[in-house]
Amino acid sequence: MLAHKNAPAHTFRKDGIFYFRRRVPTDLSQHYTSRQIAFSLRTRSAAAAATRATRAAQQLDEHWYHLRVKDRDIPGKHLLRMQQSAPLPSGVIQPAAIDGASVKLSEAVAIYLRLKGSNRPVTFRRAAERSCGYVIDICGDKDLLSYTKADATRFRDALIKRELAGSSITRIFGTIRSVINFAASETGVTLTNPFTGIYYDRQLGVKGRATLPSDVIKVVQHDCVKLDDDPRWLVALVSDTGLRLAEAAGLQLGDINVEAEIPHVVVREHPWRRLKTSTSAREVPLVGASLWAAKRLLAKVSDSSFAFPRYNRSGKTNANSASAALNKWLKPMVPERCTMHSFRHSMRDRLRAVECPADIVDQIGGWQTDGIGHGYGRGYPLTVLLKWMKAVEQRGI
Repeated sequence: MLAHKNAPAHTFRKDGIFYFRRRVPTDLSQHYTSRQIAFSLRTRSAAAAATRATRAAQQLDEHWYHLRVKDRDIPGKHLLRMQQSAPLPSGVIQPAAIDGASVKLSEAVAIYLRLKGSNRPVTFRRAAERSCGYVIDICGDKDLLSYTKADATRFRDALIKRELAGSSITRIFGTIRSVINFAASETGVTLTNPFTGIYYDRQLGVKGRATLPSDVIKVVQHDCVKLDDDPRWLVALVSDTGLRLAEAAGLQLGDINVEAEIPHVVVREHPWRRLKTSTSAREVPLVGASLWAAKRLLAKVSDSSFAFPRYNRSGKTNANSASAALNKWLKPMVPERCTMHSFRHSMRDRLRAVECPADIVDQIGGWQTDGIGHGYGRGYPLTVLLKWMKAVEQRGI
């Protein structure tokens, strides 16, 4: 990020491209999830950047004026239609649609978060607010019944213009559909969701995570043993179990059992770390580097109930912190686009290489297996899971 002595107001330059940046006023900070607003002006021209930045600044000033007026204590304010951002009193039901009106999208987000957002991670709230915030920025904060297919396609075109990957567009549309459908159901509104069935290239700009070759995994595991500290124990634990990083980082010592006939780790939901899906709860045998890491954890961690205290200091498992630190350490050793999550992809390939049945692979990794029948029963015992994981270890894959 480079300073530019002749840069227009509210701009900075990075790699030759001008960006807009403006700090959110302190008295309006409650309306934002960040302390500043920044985005690309998509130009290398200082003159064009000045024009675009001035226009953006004027739009923000107008918007902030309306926010301040709305927040001001004015006569009759209690009669205004307010966003239901605060919890309603017990027993009060959100009113149904009256005379063809429903609720605005901003109100729909508040309903969605109030009823579905409790005990959900901060990312749940952020996804709903950001995704619907994009719609409001592009199409306006309309009554749900007022949005049209033309709004949805214009919104899609704006996301593509921002060069978002197809996978990101899919997530955004999925969140928007969920918010609208839920709020409509809660308020008794019947509508056809215009954000359903919008076409775009879902593979646009998508770069799949690469898997880690067996020789690279061995090098990483060797360095983990050599350094022998808690971040490396986390890497090693993930490397031969295929656990998600958050699953491993949020473990308690009591979730690790190396004294059992089959040493294993129990993946279960905790108040500080939710599981991604219902099938994520499972027991995974410990072999190879993962068994070594589990033994080191039980031998060395004595002042906490957490297996990895450094990532559990705030009441929530900080998997993002773990990911950033470990990916930085891994980067010189692994192929391009490989990350900590690549161990999980690699585990699936390693199990395929020994011809492990797909439903056993799914159980080891906590993946959802298609088909109603797979939801019955308790799944395969640890002895069966161990057989295939031992096959991977013995083959040196």
